[in-house]
This record gives sequence, structure tokens and C-alpha cells, in this order.
Amino acid sequence: MKVPRILLASALAAFVPLAGAQTLIKFSDPKLPFSVSYPQGWVGIDFKDDTNGVSLLSGKTKPATLVRLLFASKGGRTVNLATEYQNFESGIKTTGATIKLLSSKAASYGGVSGQEREYALTLKEGQLRLRVWYGNGAKNIYSFQLTDTPARYAAASATFSKILNSVRF
Repeated sequence: MKVPRILLASALAAFVPLAGAQTLIKFSDPKLPFSVSYPQGWVGIDFKDDTNGVSLLSGKTKPATLVRLLFASKGGRTVNLATEYQNFESGIKTTGATIKLLSSKAASYGGVSGQEREYALTLKEGQLRLRVWYGNGAKNIYSFQLTDTPARYAAASATFSKILNSVRF
């Protein structure tokens, strides 16, 4: 999973209003090992960063909530989520951004166990909040991410929880 491009995508997107009451639309694709529901009116975006999964924006103009639901094959290897987070955090630091861990907890979605963390991110363009869940599936590792501005984060995080709770593997 390519962190620097994820970071750049996050910075560009997070700075479209988050809708209040939202109707969730179910999405599935044979290329994905999961189905998910997302808020009506959100749009897909292709960052052309060679990741597998789905990237969604809450709208076409800034500021926009960014959600990325990514996966990669484990290829038979054993995955250590602590190492995955270390790699994620190191990748962000290589861009010159500052990252601060705010919380960490075990979390399961769709029957897949994992670890969820929240971060404060400082870039030269401003500050962002991130919520990242790494899931350790039977064949894949999952990286589901939320990025938004600090002012919009609470509402965006509530929406992200609805999205995560809709995931079916």
C-alpha cells in the first residue's frame, strides 16, 4: 500500500460539505473481496496510485471527506498489524508531514478482526484527522481510511462508522 500517494490524495481532498441524514447505497464489484454501502451523492475517485479497492469523496469540491477502502493480497505471508502501522506512519513522515497517534483499539468489521487508530496529521497545507483500520483477513490485508479536517472530523467519523458497519466480506 503506497502511503505517500494516499497522503497526497488525503491532503487534496479534505480541504464538500458532509451531508446530514444520509441514505446509504450498496456497492459491490466482482473485483472486490467485499461489498460496502456509502452515502448517496458521494463520488468515486481514481487516484491512479495502483492500489486495489475503492476511494470515495463526499463531493466534488473542497472541503471533502475522503474514504479509501483498500486491500492487498497477503500472498501466503503472515501479517503483523503493528508492522503495517509502523510502515504507514513511516511513509507519512517521509513526506515531511508530522503524525501524532491519538487513539488505538482492537476493532472488527464484517467478521474480520483488526486494529483501528486515529491520528492528527500536520502538513504545510494545514491539519487533517485520520482514522485507519487495518484488518487481517484470511487472504487479504485491508486498509480502510477516513481523512477530513479537524472541524469536520466528528461528523465524518460517524459516517465512516456507518460505512464500516456495512462492510461484508
